[in-house]
Amino acid sequence: MDSKSSHILVIRLSAMGDVAMVVPIIRALVEQHRTIKITMVSRAFLKPLFDDIPNVHFYAADVKGTHKGLMGLYKLSKELKPLQFNAIADLHNVLRSKILRFFLFGIKTAIIDKGRAEKKALVRIENKIFKQLKTSQQRYADVFRKLGYEFDLTNPVFPEKSILSEKINDLVGLDHKKWIGIAPFAQHQGKMYPLDLIEKVIDKLSASNNYKIMLFGGGAHEIKALIALEKRFENTISVAGKLKFKEELALISNLDGMLSMDSANGHLSAMQGVKTLTIWGVTHPFAGFVPFNQPQNHQILPNLEQYPNLPCSIYGNKICEGYEDVMRSINPQMVVDKIVAII
Repeated sequence: MDSKSSHILVIRLSAMGDVAMVVPIIRALVEQHRTIKITMVSRAFLKPLFDDIPNVHFYAADVKGTHKGLMGLYKLSKELKPLQFNAIADLHNVLRSKILRFFLFGIKTAIIDKGRAEKKALVRIENKIFKQLKTSQQRYADVFRKLGYEFDLTNPVFPEKSILSEKINDLVGLDHKKWIGIAPFAQHQGKMYPLDLIEKVIDKLSASNNYKIMLFGGGAHEIKALIALEKRFENTISVAGKLKFKEELALISNLDGMLSMDSANGHLSAMQGVKTLTIWGVTHPFAGFVPFNQPQNHQILPNLEQYPNLPCSIYGNKICEGYEDVMRSINPQMVVDKIVAII
């Protein structure tokens, strides 16, 4: 396709972590195809993820309101058509995006291959096929390649660190310590390092007086738990619920490192070039959800000899019988040592 006249409609209407994984792919695409135009269709609150990427226009899809259901998606298609895009990249490939594509019929389209069969083979207990699958980022890039755009992900360009506002500086303070983000929560229990073990990690980092620990999370339950940790440990600040999403992204860009579960926060830091360590539970890096550009030694895994059926789940919502405590096979001191070595 001639990039001089190219305008691609990109559809990804899902959760924050999935959309954050799209960011470095779009950044690389527009960096290497300077005349391309992108219209990113996603949920309104995710707009800040794309604010600093040139040639990217964000279109908010209100899938819980105005654009809900069949008639809502028809309305969305009518709103999009005047934008005059000449290609569609469906990075979601679910019922909602399929319906939207139907209403936009006649435009060149490429669709993500999610590798569902090989993912099932990876998590089953009988005849498990335990091998590295394509990453989500590779799958996203393949969609654009199907549309005729070759581009390279091996030397990614990341945005400059954001200049922190007075509000953020007042919250976290200025010092010469290394800044470490810790995001201890995940959507499913099977992906969460137990809070009593996270406390030991924070305790050891805090006691060294070399690090300032910033705790990330959201929702009333998580905010309450993080405030309790902030009160217990020196050099520890909970930023949960205190910043707008764009401000939180700015703070994350200034971290020296992020420790997260297999969850959105790891993707928010990796997309900005921050060193990101991931603790894995019943999920596994082989499923393809490792944060962007993070090497193997940034992945902290349970004892696979003790728990040979891992991974039990792609998304963490299923736990094999007897695998409730897989995370407890990861020693907090090992996590601390990894942070100190890498950051």
